[in-house]
Amino acid sequence: MSDLNKIVILGTGGTIAGVAGSADQTAGYRSGEISVAELAASVPGIEEAACISTEQICNIGSEDMTPEIWLSLSKRVNELLNSDEVDGIVVTHGTDTMEETAYFLNLTVKSSKPVVITGAMLPATAIGADGPLNLMNAVAAASSDKLAGMGVMCCMGQLLISARYVTKTNSFLCDAFNGRGAGIAGYVENRRVTLYQRPLRGCLSETPFDISGIGKLPSVEILYAYPGMDMRMAEYVLKSLRPSGMVIAGYGDGSMPEQLRELISRNSGGTVFVRASRTGDGIVIHNGEFNDDSFGSVASDNLNPQKARVLLMLALTVTDDPAEIRRMFRVF
Repeated sequence: MSDLNKIVILGTGGTIAGVAGSADQTAGYRSGEISVAELAASVPGIEEAACISTEQICNIGSEDMTPEIWLSLSKRVNELLNSDEVDGIVVTHGTDTMEETAYFLNLTVKSSKPVVITGAMLPATAIGADGPLNLMNAVAAASSDKLAGMGVMCCMGQLLISARYVTKTNSFLCDAFNGRGAGIAGYVENRRVTLYQRPLRGCLSETPFDISGIGKLPSVEILYAYPGMDMRMAEYVLKSLRPSGMVIAGYGDGSMPEQLRELISRNSGGTVFVRASRTGDGIVIHNGEFNDDSFGSVASDNLNPQKARVLLMLALTVTDDPAEIRRMFRVF
């Protein structure tokens, strides 16, 4: 019997499973064309890193990722990690929405076993495709006891970045992911994991988010602030869609035009509002440039708008009390 750790690779598609018409084509390719089993079989030496099995969750470009797939994926991860026959999970994923899926898993997986998400910026058919090495490194990371209890990690290139902080910051280059102000958690090199820091925010079993009986998440929209914005769009979203929550991608420290502040004031009580920043880094401070206590709004701390939406969706499965949701944004 092999003494290698047992790792399940769950495929969701993306560029890592993409196919183009020629070896030098790196745009306009078809995502999610190769199965996760074919993907794993194409990586030389992967069987020396772990005892591998694969399972296809879906095979899509991650621009088509949905909260429903998040729920199915997280439930399957939890189910697999409950087994003594599984030591860790790798998820292959498109890069466009990888950070949101990673953070969702970080908040809803209830196991201390390693979970690593990876993808690629170049399709599998490209010269110098980055997918095979990314997958090898992800499997090596998921096989490492060093990642136990560390929360979900994103492995791109040779970097390990905590799911809470990882962000795609370049639309084109292979070096597209970083941890913004929080930096990286560590490296993977020659199947060896080196860590430099542990995430301080709560994750995994520390969170109150139990999605085992949830079939649909609360609706949360994102509204992007800009000079001269037309309030009719915001009015339509609030009055016609009636979302349970709304994230404002505001200026700087989550500030916004006066008309939008007035709109929030008129709609407070029916929708929970979170103030985030469109800047891409930094923090939004409670009662900073905006009186959150008066408006019943929530400051996003250092979560970008798309991750603030993920946390708000899950928070609303537990409570609609702004004070408690504020606490969650400070803790998770």
